[in-house]
Amino acid sequence: MSTKKYELLTDQSITINGKICFRIRAIRDFGTVKVGELGGFITGHDNLSHDGIAWVSGDAVVGDYALVCGNARVRDNAQVSGDALVSGNVVVSGDAVVSGDAVVSGYAQVLARAAVSGDARISGDARISGDSYPPAPERPAQPATENVAAQKPPRNS
Repeated sequence: MSTKKYELLTDQSITINGKICFRIRAIRDFGTVKVGELGGFITGHDNLSHDGIAWVSGDAVVGDYALVCGNARVRDNAQVSGDALVSGNVVVSGDAVVSGDAVVSGYAQVLARAAVSGDARISGDARISGDSYPPAPERPAQPATENVAAQKPPRNS
């Protein structure tokens, strides 16, 4: 493990889902982050690696057992929670949510109000954005057809 790059500010905290999250402050320069720069909120040192240039900024929150590492950035009002892993050169921003056992890696981006959850795996150069939450209303069930093939017209030879 490298030298610590941030500290938890116990006098600046918020409570999310009954858990206290502390604002972070850089204690050394790394990447584009300068010593003294305030970051977002994390539950503890297990949420943000001291290795690499990963950073949580703005009012973003990383909690539970989630981990942000590598060169990943979580910013704005984004949230990462559960057992989620955000690594590589990933950007999670806006009001995006990464939760559950989701893994976001590579150069992927999760933006705006996008949500990645459950056992989802997003990687490479994928870009997920838009209004994916709150969940859309359920669609009405389509009537079942017993023999779809019988309903198709014959193909011309």
